[in-house]
Amino acid sequence: MKTYYYAVASQRFLLEEEPFEEVLKERTRNYREQEKETDFWLIKQPAFLEAPEFADLKAKCPQPSASMISTNKTFITWLKLRLEYIATGEFQAPSETIPEPLASLATPS
Repeated sequence: MKTYYYAVASQRFLLEEEPFEEVLKERTRNYREQEKETDFWLIKQPAFLEAPEFADLKAKCPQPSASMISTNKTFITWLKLRLEYIATGEFQAPSETIPEPLASLATPS
């Protein structure tokens, strides 16, 4: 099992109200330049929120939600400081309640 760290908010806040696309472009460019393997993923309607242990978080987060998931705790901490109005935490996966840590409930468009 691996530890995954997350930052979750409404899709509207994360993808429309914040300059989040710039953050992703810069981080991707930096990783490419340093030949570093990607350790972060943007997931629309993350399936991990369906796990029973996340029922309270899902109830508090406006839907539809989006989440940045990473194996890098420092990156998620930085996002929390930068964006402020997001929830952060961690989970272990794969597990019985979270078999696929990067799964999405969003239907492809």
